Amino acid sequence: MNGICTLGNDYVYDQLIALLNSIDVILGSDIPVCIYPFDEQTQRIADAIAKRPNVFLYDNQQSIQRWDEFMLKASPASMNRNKYRIYGGHRRFCAFDGPFERFVYLDADTLVMNSLDFVFDKLDEYDCVVYDFQFKHPDKVYNIKSNKLYEIFDENRLVEEIFCSGFYASKKGLFNQEKLAELLSYLQSGEREILYPTGDQPVLNYMFMRSGIPVYNFANHLPDNQVTGCTVTSKHFEEKDKILYDKGNRLTYLHYIGVPPHINQAVCAGENIEFPYRELFLYYRYLHESDKRPAFQNISKPYDARSPNLFTRALRKFKLTHQG
Repeated sequence: MNGICTLGNDYVYDQLIALLNSIDVILGSDIPVCIYPFDEQTQRIADAIAKRPNVFLYDNQQSIQRWDEFMLKASPASMNRNKYRIYGGHRRFCAFDGPFERFVYLDADTLVMNSLDFVFDKLDEYDCVVYDFQFKHPDKVYNIKSNKLYEIFDENRLVEEIFCSGFYASKKGLFNQEKLAELLSYLQSGEREILYPTGDQPVLNYMFMRSGIPVYNFANHLPDNQVTGCTVTSKHFEEKDKILYDKGNRLTYLHYIGVPPHINQAVCAGENIEFPYRELFLYYRYLHESDKRPAFQNISKPYDARSPNLFTRALRKFKLTHQG
């Protein structure tokens, strides 16, 4: 069975609802969606998806614990816990345990813009399928100053196979306990030094590449006149009927990378903060509850120039924002 996977907690509630609504519109309300819990703060999500029979929270505690333990041993962050924290982002790896035989994973801060059939179809040939440009920034995945990196991976693989953990398609069962033990033996024998020191993205890339599992990236294979961007850092996308296009080509998904969840929270609470493609986010966020869409009263301000104000501090007081 094919399905969609994502990761979340109540902190990313607004982004998650927007994603689920985009799935409804683009993929249909019958496709199953599994949400992996970032932490235990999921009651608001649970209440919201009670009305969505195709959406469910993952509750296999044995699987969650397995990946928690793996990440603690695998990540370089575990070697310097005073400087780095290991967050719950790695729980997206539970998708390799199930419940879908084949899945597309999307971060909560994404919107589906097109059918994903071509992505699922490519899984007939590959065990990992992606569509992004993270390979242009390998320093956010690996320690490119490490000589060991180039002993382990051919430089061509670094160009071809590095990908963003916010969108990828793969299959159940690729990483059993024996495979994880093998990967940990490599990491603990000195290979942790090749990883970017925090986050789940470096570990995920390493898992595929060190296991010799080829990664197919549409960005490297589509003709130049068909390939599209995928992130809100691209300002040239054109909107038509609530769908974005890149030079006439329909996007597969839009990733609101760089827009932190507390900005979405504040905007949904009525604070007039601008961020790229904000109207599109608001359309999908309030698709089924348009009466709750905020009506902005004040002059707008850009999110990246915004410092914490009374509103944000109030949110923190009531524990509505993330204490990172």
